[in-house]
Amino acid sequence: MNIDFARRQMIDQQVRAWTVLDPAVLDALSLVPREEFVPGAYQSLAFADTEIPLGHGEFMMTPTVEGRVLQALDLRANDHVLEIGTGSGFLTACLAKLAGTVTSVDIHGDFVRDAARKLAGARIDNVELQTMDATLELPGNRYDAIAVTGSIETFDSRFVDALRPGGRLFVVVGSPPVMDARLVRRTGDTDWNSESLFETSLGPLVHGTLPPQFVF
Repeated sequence: MNIDFARRQMIDQQVRAWTVLDPAVLDALSLVPREEFVPGAYQSLAFADTEIPLGHGEFMMTPTVEGRVLQALDLRANDHVLEIGTGSGFLTACLAKLAGTVTSVDIHGDFVRDAARKLAGARIDNVELQTMDATLELPGNRYDAIAVTGSIETFDSRFVDALRPGGRLFVVVGSPPVMDARLVRRTGDTDWNSESLFETSLGPLVHGTLPPQFVF
């Protein structure tokens, strides 16, 4: 496989075609070596528009969804970002290319260890990794942006609480087969708004089926 050609095809034929046009996002997807974050058995699928198994019943997002996440969050160079669900570490690396610092948490310790190794190999050093169940607790800071990489059945208002005013949250809410990808903006100390971006189907966070807490 010609890796450079496959990466360019992924960006031009898949990501751009799904209205991801932000030059900074496209640059991040070009610069982060996706093939190094894909499990070895699935190297041939590194640039395919398909979910890739990671273990524990978890899957790597498709490139198109990754692009939409990054574009929706509209990251700036001094932003502090929280990623809930480290997974392969690829989206973590892209977030780190676009933002100032990234805190990424995952319930699976082996995902965290593998991501740490891959991020070091890619010379990305502005990421803090933690093993944590985000449905039970969140790191104690407030963030400029939050990316939730697994779906939740019912919206969890703690994610908005963890945003600074002006912060953005990407989250997928609902049940299969169709879920709602949303961008939530915190507009003040107690105010926020929600925008539906697209319909999708995304694997759930572990323990992502929560009792009703908040209704849009």
